[in-house]
Amino acid sequence: MNKRMEMLSNLSAGSDSKMILIVMDGLGGLPDNRGMTELEAAHSPNLDALAGRSELGFLRMVDVGVTPGSGPGHLSLFGYDPYEYLIGRGILEACGVGAKVSRGDVCSRGNFCTCNGDIITDRRAGRIPTEQSAKVVEKLAANIKEIEDVKITLYPGMEHRFVVIFSGDALDEHVWDADPQKEGAPMLWASAVAPEGERMAQLANKFIRRVQEVLKDDMPANSCLLRGFSSAPDIPHLGELYGIKAAAIASYPMYRGLASLVGMEVEDAGRTLEELFDSVSKFWNKHDYFYIHVKYTDSRGEDGKFDEKVKVIEQVDSLLPKITSLAPDVLVIAGDHSTPAIMKGHSWHDVPFMISSDKCRFGLHKTFGENECRFGTIGHIDGYKLMGLMLAHAGRLNKYGA
Repeated sequence: MNKRMEMLSNLSAGSDSKMILIVMDGLGGLPDNRGMTELEAAHSPNLDALAGRSELGFLRMVDVGVTPGSGPGHLSLFGYDPYEYLIGRGILEACGVGAKVSRGDVCSRGNFCTCNGDIITDRRAGRIPTEQSAKVVEKLAANIKEIEDVKITLYPGMEHRFVVIFSGDALDEHVWDADPQKEGAPMLWASAVAPEGERMAQLANKFIRRVQEVLKDDMPANSCLLRGFSSAPDIPHLGELYGIKAAAIASYPMYRGLASLVGMEVEDAGRTLEELFDSVSKFWNKHDYFYIHVKYTDSRGEDGKFDEKVKVIEQVDSLLPKITSLAPDVLVIAGDHSTPAIMKGHSWHDVPFMISSDKCRFGLHKTFGENECRFGTIGHIDGYKLMGLMLAHAGRLNKYGA
């Protein structure tokens, strides 16, 4: 635990106040040919009205020029310095699907993909439906149980995603992703980033080749990519640090997994965005901190679908009254990173956010968008400082020093 986190923990005070963090994954964007980002192009009267009662600014999720993954971005939002606490995607996905992970296991998040020879033609196999993906996992599990005395355990995820857990001796997480990160490129095989990761890298590549053998006659999922090799981390829980009863309302396994690793109770989020937002009221009396995760702003951005990302923002806007009607003491709207549709991927651009409470210096803004955030009263702050700001607005921090 670093000194700043220890200080906030020592300053934490009991309170009945309620805090809500709504994360629109990949929220930040870049202007299109009309000069507007996705957030600015959206018709969002509820978000704009909230901006009038909020303070605005930008969050720097990791560092200047550093493009964050979803794991570091979320850890930052929860108050953890992402340089000090780095949790691999594999363990996040594993926890999210309810997998049992033992000490020494190495987990990886898998993508089913389409390949033509050695060329990856679709990294997500057309985003095959979850039900179809689960059948592919079942087929693989029946055919791949062990590689070189290492047990292989498979779990289905959402859409094209799955989880693989390697259980055996002398396994290490220091392995670089088996994923070229772009389509039309040759397969990038797993490689060790430290000597102790050599065996794990070799096992991962043998697993991929076995997958290709089993799925050679299948389409569109005839191969796989592996990312985020990782083992279970040692990380302090939010409840222990700040005395809060935190809940996660998230549909996707990775985000449920991340929330559970930092001590949140993962509640039922339903299957639709409307059910996601309805869930908060169901558990309102049980918790005092709610993390709500909206995935599709990110996936539409990754697909390069500017207008579709706009529609997701507008749908969130239409559902926002379900949250504001609960009258939380602190409400934050943010992203975990930027995913500009014109870039079709995560970017290093700072993330727009706003915080609303009865202790805000509000009244300066009429809309919620990147241009407004540039002139916000909060300015640019490190993402991992957001938790301290939320605790302060919630009246949950004592004075520092005499």
